[in-house]
Amino acid sequence: MTAHDFAFTLIDGNALPLDAFRGQPVLVVNTASACGYTPQYAGLQTLHERYAADGLVVVAVPSNDFGDQEPGNDAQIAAFCASTYGVGFPLTRKEHVIGAEAHPFFRWIADELGEGASPRWNFHKALVDGDGALVGLWPSAVSPLDAEIIGTIEPLLAPPA
Repeated sequence: MTAHDFAFTLIDGNALPLDAFRGQPVLVVNTASACGYTPQYAGLQTLHERYAADGLVVVAVPSNDFGDQEPGNDAQIAAFCASTYGVGFPLTRKEHVIGAEAHPFFRWIADELGEGASPRWNFHKALVDGDGALVGLWPSAVSPLDAEIIGTIEPLLAPPA
């Protein structure tokens, strides 16, 4: 299995199959609107603006699994992300990211690398390469603009034209 075997549902109800991004790196981040790490949406938007033209896809997966910090419905989450952070990257419907009800993508990570690779809090980051292989995991405290994340993303991008 690879990440390309999974799909999310966008916050507007449309499908988001990860196999649509074959050949592109995808950064999947479980998010929440009322968390101390919520300002990381700004860094995720910066990554999107900086690297989308070169192939990076950022996907935010809202979750209420930690501290009841994403209590809103999909419309409220979408409005918050747009108005507060100008989010222009894909935002999925609210999902579980841990436990038996976790979205299959997150269960796959735990199956591949053990439960220690599962999110421990909001804004856990998982990077997959263009082949759908998991190539990086970073905990909540690591900024999306951290040199290690950028250094892992940049070699996966399409070369400049």
